[in-house]
Amino acid sequence: MVRPGDQFQTSKTYTHEDVIQFGEMTGDLGKHHTELDHQGRLMVHGFLTASLATKLGGEFHFIGQEMTCTFIRPVYTGDTITCQMAVTKVEPLEKYHRVHLFSRYINQHGEEVITGKSEGVVFKK
Repeated sequence: MVRPGDQFQTSKTYTHEDVIQFGEMTGDLGKHHTELDHQGRLMVHGFLTASLATKLGGEFHFIGQEMTCTFIRPVYTGDTITCQMAVTKVEPLEKYHRVHLFSRYINQHGEEVITGKSEGVVFKK
């Protein structure tokens, strides 16, 4: 079971293929996601970037119920984003634990691109 203060981390470098596939899957085909900028990059969807947290939550069987994100700066193909997640609170209840998380997403230059909070449950065994 997770405890307050537990921390998790994962990183991903986004590719053109990632952005195209996510756009096709979601229907978000805005030109900033489909047309290269002057540096030959595509802008990565905000929710594609934010989904890094789902990998981490899956490691401890977290079922998300609420998530808020603040999108601070854009992410482009070729960027490597690291999601750092911390457990901020755990409330034991009858059949599950209510878990509160804080996530911080940082690019390869050390700049914050997203911050987020989420709340959900982890069922007791």
